[in-house]
Amino acid sequence: MAGDRYFISDQYVPYYITCTVIKWIDLFTRRDYRDVIVDSLNHCCKEKSITIYAWVIMSNHMHLVAQASIF
Repeated sequence: MAGDRYFISDQYVPYYITCTVIKWIDLFTRRDYRDVIVDSLNHCCKEKSITIYAWVIMSNHMHLVAQASIF
């Protein structure tokens, strides 16, 4: 699997993360699906102590720069 190649060596520094949709299907062109992603990111910030510095949702993938907070 592609995810087997990457390891987080320091969990408290910012990371650039890319998430793709299987077979590159244009899933995020629908507002409902984009809203699920945005709601999930907001939940992670509020409840999981994740700091998100930047994010962008494209039609079939997303990028974000995020960091786990120490507290």
